[in-house]
Amino acid sequence: QVQLEESGGGSVQPGGSLRLSCVVSGYFFSLAYFRRAPGKGREAIAVIYIGSNSTFYTDSVKGRFTIYQGSAKNMVHLEMTSVEPDDTAVYYCAASSEEKFGGRWWHERRYEYWGQGTQVTVSS
Repeated sequence: QVQLEESGGGSVQPGGSLRLSCVVSGYFFSLAYFRRAPGKGREAIAVIYIGSNSTFYTDSVKGRFTIYQGSAKNMVHLEMTSVEPDDTAVYYCAASSEEKFGGRWWHERRYEYWGQGTQVTVSS
């Protein structure tokens, strides 16, 4: 059973930075970050394909957030910069063992394994 352990959430001021981390026990082919803002549905924001290090982002975070693999190959980070109040949400990492590249990477059903979620609050 693959397990995901998240860390790095917290409070940050607008314009600030924060880094989320996700440690995966077991094999995975891709890992995505999702978020759920208050009163909204869960949305995918970034994905990385292990091995190729290819990444995709949703438009709202493109240029501000970076997803990358850590020095430990079972760890993935989400670097958040120039954060805005609209980035306030519970953030989840999700992993897939299916060796499928691209396509509808933003669909929750692509991912079998989920982290517990970590709260990020952007406020002055």
